[in-house]
Amino acid sequence: MRRVTEQIEDTAPPGIPGGTAAAPPGAAPRKSDAAVIRDALGVGVAVGLSGFAFGVTSAGAGLSVLQSCLLSLLVFTGASQFALVGALGAGGNPFAAAAGAFFLGARNAFYGLRLSGLLGYRALLKPLAAHWVIDETSAVTLAQPDRRSARLGFTVTGLTLYVLWNLTTLAGALGAEALGDTAAWGLDAAGPAVFLALLAPMLKTTAERAVAGLAVVLMLVTLPVLPAGVPVLVSALAAPAVLLAQGARSRRTARAQEESR
Repeated sequence: MRRVTEQIEDTAPPGIPGGTAAAPPGAAPRKSDAAVIRDALGVGVAVGLSGFAFGVTSAGAGLSVLQSCLLSLLVFTGASQFALVGALGAGGNPFAAAAGAFFLGARNAFYGLRLSGLLGYRALLKPLAAHWVIDETSAVTLAQPDRRSARLGFTVTGLTLYVLWNLTTLAGALGAEALGDTAAWGLDAAGPAVFLALLAPMLKTTAERAVAGLAVVLMLVTLPVLPAGVPVLVSALAAPAVLLAQGARSRRTARAQEESR
């Protein structure tokens, strides 16, 4: 999925104008509708099929088929859903599990701030569009050169992903229920495996890798002593810790440069 979105971003012209006015001389031409739809379908289909893994993981955590499907229909945040059912499956407190899922999904609010002005939907449509503001729809939308293409990319990606994710969630939950004990088949590892597969390509810079590594250490250290679900919240401290260390290093470098002058 990440590779697909990166290809979209790499081929997109830099900058996105606020409206549908004609591009100024020298600007890159607008992408054709067919190209936008192709890219959007590629992302939507690739990620939508991962809903099967969520359905399996959710059923393995003890949720019913109805509960699994309602999570995908009403929450629809992918990684947050995996975090929630993973914590519940480990016997974690429901409130701690929900808190971890909430903080993981909070990034969508920041996507929404950027996409709101770009898409320019009327107030009546904004609550509906907000339900589809996730990593994949944001990546496709921001890669478009104008508002018309952005709306088309957002709509096609959101619709494709939403329909497929919910259908494959149902299929995964029904399949896991028919198989019985998912742990006996090793299917309880499907969710974490998909989550890692989606996360790994995003770690490109040294700071991002440091955050991921520190988060793993915090998880391993706190997992034996804290209730299930709480280590996920503790691992979130890795990001500010790395940023603080990076800031302190930058200040030391700046002082050293000044002293050497």
